[in-house]
Amino acid sequence: MPKLTETFARKVPQTKTGTDKHWDSEIKGLVLFAGKKSKTWYFQKDVGGQTRRVLIGRFPTISAEAARQTAMGFALEWGRGAGKKLQIGAPTLEAAMEGYLARPKLRSETHKHGVRQQFEKHLKDWLRLPLDEITKAMVVDRHRSLAATPSTANHLLKYFRTVWNHARRVHDLPEAPTMAIEWFEEQPKGTIIEDLKAWQRAVDELENPIHKVFYELMLFTGFRKTEALTLEWENIHEHHIHLPMTKNGRSFDLPILQKHHEILAPVRGLSRQWVFPSPKSASGYVTGPAKTEWSPHAHRRTFATVAMEAGVLEEIVGRLLNHTPLSITGQRYTRPSLDALRPSIKLVCEELQIRVNSTVEGR
Repeated sequence: MPKLTETFARKVPQTKTGTDKHWDSEIKGLVLFAGKKSKTWYFQKDVGGQTRRVLIGRFPTISAEAARQTAMGFALEWGRGAGKKLQIGAPTLEAAMEGYLARPKLRSETHKHGVRQQFEKHLKDWLRLPLDEITKAMVVDRHRSLAATPSTANHLLKYFRTVWNHARRVHDLPEAPTMAIEWFEEQPKGTIIEDLKAWQRAVDELENPIHKVFYELMLFTGFRKTEALTLEWENIHEHHIHLPMTKNGRSFDLPILQKHHEILAPVRGLSRQWVFPSPKSASGYVTGPAKTEWSPHAHRRTFATVAMEAGVLEEIVGRLLNHTPLSITGQRYTRPSLDALRPSIKLVCEELQIRVNSTVEGR
């Protein structure tokens, strides 16, 4: 181990990925973290079986001599037992992410998988960095590097901010560095299926009959893509479909009609568990249905649009789509029964069927 002098700190190279740790040969616990864009002094020691780390400051703002003096002060104080009262140093981004994802009231497993996947894809070089090593400049640069996909850039860094703020509840951290980001303006496409007769022709031409059923069920329920793909037969009942966990972190029951059972009839018996089975998929169910001109979410928008045009109240449309109500009354007190919602979904399905059977011009 080298002696961490001013010359050594100045000459030690930055890393291409991750962080290199350089320990001082004389002052036990003094360490210099060298990352891609910064060098930072810490004092670290095991106390009571736990690693505790205290930030001293960045080099060259904090010189080697100042860092050494500070570290010797910590060593003296910790030797007297003060270290037991100090907080563990900032967690790595990976540890903070896992801590956030372990929350019992977090959303669905799909949401957790999505967050972890995005971090490992776009923030892999940050995962082993302590949070206080991730600077404003770094998050701004990463956000800009994803400018070709504004929605991905915004969602990724907003998830990062959420993870940071969750860690901040326990650790002594400043405000999230995402405060420096100028968020990209997002323009949702808002595409709906204008010609449902053309939609029916396109769906009928799909080679895989399971995919055909998937798109038909999407249109006549307004389900989210993952909600439909992960359906299990044990949750398909005579008068309703039960979703054990949805995007907003709660279960949901949607009243269904004879029309829905007719849609599902071709896939009954293909699997004991999954409504849309796939022997080639590791999960056991279809994960990538054949693409059509209209995305799965366009089917959900179409369901909502047709419902509104058919005269269903906006509040009821939101209930059918399992949206979280905006009002406190809607969130905490109002719980419409399946029977109360059934006339509305019947009206929507009847209007959808009329449009499937006729051309837009002919209406």
